[in-house]
Amino acid sequence: MSGLPAVPLSVLKPGEKGVIVKIRNIGDEDMQHHLENLGFVEGAEVEIASENGGNQIVVIKGAQVALDNGVCRKITVQQ
Repeated sequence: MSGLPAVPLSVLKPGEKGVIVKIRNIGDEDMQHHLENLGFVEGAEVEIASENGGNQIVVIKGAQVALDNGVCRKITVQQ
């Protein structure tokens, strides 16, 4: 990544990539574990595949995952 400041995942546009640097508390423990199992952990690379109404389709570890804007705001990435 290019060393730009860390930003919320919600700021990225389709085609942009980032590396997760921090995940703030997202919902309950089950939700947190679910996202971790999908690969949303610090150091993981993510790419925005598409955006619809503020919600985003995120590619992580080769899989596409739909996240709402509230969750995307709690995931900080380094571009």
